[in-house]
Amino acid sequence: MVTAHGTTCQQRSVETTLQGLTDPAILGGADPAGPFAGPLVVTIGKTVSNRGKLNWWESRALYGWTVLVPRTKDQAGEMSERLTSYGALPVEVPTIAVEPPRSPAQMERAVKGLVDGRFQWVVFTSTNAVRAVWEKFGEFGLDARAFSGVKIACVGESTADRVRAFGISPELVPSGEQSSMGLLDEFPPYDSIFDPVNRVLLPRADIATETLAEGLRERGWEIEDVTAYRTVRAAPPPAATREMIKTGGFDAVCFTSSSTVRNLVGIAGKPHARTIIACIGPKTAETAAEFGLRVDVQPETAAVGPLVDALAEHAARLRAEGALPPPRKKSRRR
Repeated sequence: MVTAHGTTCQQRSVETTLQGLTDPAILGGADPAGPFAGPLVVTIGKTVSNRGKLNWWESRALYGWTVLVPRTKDQAGEMSERLTSYGALPVEVPTIAVEPPRSPAQMERAVKGLVDGRFQWVVFTSTNAVRAVWEKFGEFGLDARAFSGVKIACVGESTADRVRAFGISPELVPSGEQSSMGLLDEFPPYDSIFDPVNRVLLPRADIATETLAEGLRERGWEIEDVTAYRTVRAAPPPAATREMIKTGGFDAVCFTSSSTVRNLVGIAGKPHARTIIACIGPKTAETAAEFGLRVDVQPETAAVGPLVDALAEHAARLRAEGALPPPRKKSRRR
């Protein structure tokens, strides 16, 4: 048995005889993944017969897959780690950069309003919004006590986990669809008897849609819509990466927001038709469809972990059905 790239996500093995080692078709270019390249490990003897029982490394759901991770650089780590645990090779391509708002005045007024008790609710729609508010707290020497008497709602579990990391338990996280619409379905209408204040603080991105704000107003709430951060399109990836995206060099791509879809297409082009598209939630999937992408995977829970798990389950199902896309033959370097 000959093994190339041992212990890595690119590990490949082939069983052959000693005579077969001289056959160019075995170690040469017959494999769609390309020729075996060194260093190689050769295993000889009866132990090779145990490969079927012990080959857990190469049997993982996403083993050998190259998966595109279009996220901000500081947010890609969690997804990459989970993809690696399933045997995939993640390639991080930053598509957006998160920057502070052009003027800090809005956020400063919002934080002062929290301290003064002007808000009944704070609604967080992303982990970036949580981080932006917390950083502003730090500038003013505040901590979690500034949320005293204020209820907190989060659009999904990932955002809620970031809030919990600061020692705060959100009052509302959608139990069903984790999106703006899912949150609106469960958000209580304003009640002048039970709610002493009718204002909701909504810190979010500069490109956020009006769906959530309009829905809250329809429920009787006064909204203070604050730009907590700006999302800026990142620089295009290297030419080799753009070529892989367009020609099917990636087996899958995991989108975590509508902006990652728009920006990836804008800076690198649309993924090839053979590439499996995984979207974290319905809004992201809707945006992907608007760009003509076929959405193959969407988890029930809009979070990074369930997204990668759903992709792994999809790959395992396709493999069991013999329906995996044909491998893309790698070009040889001269």
